Amino acid sequence: MITPIVLSLKVALIAAGVDAVLGTLLARTMARRDFSGKNLIESCIMLPMVLPPTVLGYGLLMLLGKRGPLGRLLQEILGVQIVFTWWAAIIAAAVVSFPLMYQSAKAAFCSVDVSLEQAARTLGSGEARVFMRITLPLAYPGLLAGVVLSLARALGEFGATLMIAGNIPGKTQTIPLAIYFAVETGDNLLARNLVLVITAMAVGALFWLNSWSRKKLQTLQKGGDARA
Repeated sequence: MITPIVLSLKVALIAAGVDAVLGTLLARTMARRDFSGKNLIESCIMLPMVLPPTVLGYGLLMLLGKRGPLGRLLQEILGVQIVFTWWAAIIAAAVVSFPLMYQSAKAAFCSVDVSLEQAARTLGSGEARVFMRITLPLAYPGLLAGVVLSLARALGEFGATLMIAGNIPGKTQTIPLAIYFAVETGDNLLARNLVLVITAMAVGALFWLNSWSRKKLQTLQKGGDARA
């Protein structure tokens, strides 16, 4: 029972970390620039939210499998096989949860006052400094919300993981997979215990996020009242 829990946490944390970096950079670019084809790109980014996870898993399998373009390239150049490894589980979790991070990050960046960034540029700050000293601190609450939501979603990923990583005990068997196959084999006690564990994880993450958001809002309100 411990192994799927540890593996799920490791997969979810790494996937959420990847989403946080890529989602932040992509959302910052999309929030500040308008160009031809932007709507199409954003539609593709959001596809994992509406497509069945098994469809995503099949697409990843075709891409990363031995006969897939990226899978063949990795095999020939690096001698690395992604499919049916815990790295495949990370990729599946990251892809499925990415839209949550992206949407939260984009909303956070859109809420930042552009005039503050422009003022910093006028005073001689470069783009990197403006981002680190102005944009990122102001967008931080939304970014944190995106990380927590993507982490919770990655913990519960099932369909895409099963397609691309398989159910290999001790190697790729995450909590959702362990629950499914425990039910299939009639081990209801194990399934029930794992359900309680993953539910507690998800509720704990969301409860913390809600509590933190409420405290943050109260702090901002108090600050506004004090200035008034």
